[in-house]
Amino acid sequence: MELNVTTLEGKAAGSVNLSDEIFGLEPRKDIIQRVVNWQLAKRQAGTHKAKGRAEVWRTGKKMYKQKGTGGARHGSARVPQFRGGGRAFGPVVRSHAHDLPKKVRQLGLRHALSAKAKDGGLVVIDNAELKDAKTKALIGHFSGLGLTSALIVDGTEVNNGFAQAARNIPHIDVLPIQGINVYDILRRQKLVLTKAAVDALEARFK
Repeated sequence: MELNVTTLEGKAAGSVNLSDEIFGLEPRKDIIQRVVNWQLAKRQAGTHKAKGRAEVWRTGKKMYKQKGTGGARHGSARVPQFRGGGRAFGPVVRSHAHDLPKKVRQLGLRHALSAKAKDGGLVVIDNAELKDAKTKALIGHFSGLGLTSALIVDGTEVNNGFAQAARNIPHIDVLPIQGINVYDILRRQKLVLTKAAVDALEARFK
């Protein structure tokens, strides 16, 4: 697959051949969904907590005598039936993370990249560098490229000036190649890769 390369100013900068094994697959939604669910489950805090009957501070004395009242038999006031008692089977602090095979994760990333390429949401630029870290100038470059919602992936290191300029622009994310992931690719309309990012991806999946 051949794709044109542009600069931040919108000028032509040649072309690049993309590997069909990474960008030319027929996207499978089931694999992509598995990876997204794995990512979101791993991110979930799991700090929800409700007190059980053993944790509620309340008297354990029998409420009233066993027989002769005409009512049901009751003992401790900490039981879930009463207001102020502990909750039965309430949520506890736990991890929501689950395992997903490494090959499935890698395949999900390739399918997400292929989905962007198939939908025309893939843009390749020569580099992501700014001489002056000015947000206004970067917004002008993005409007020229038609980028309103984009994930920009650079090489192993992101240019500091570019990252600072893009930090305050809504719906724009900047990541190094190590941080590329399926969820961030899908949550933005466009995926912008630098030539260094393309080379790193091809070396990673070679």
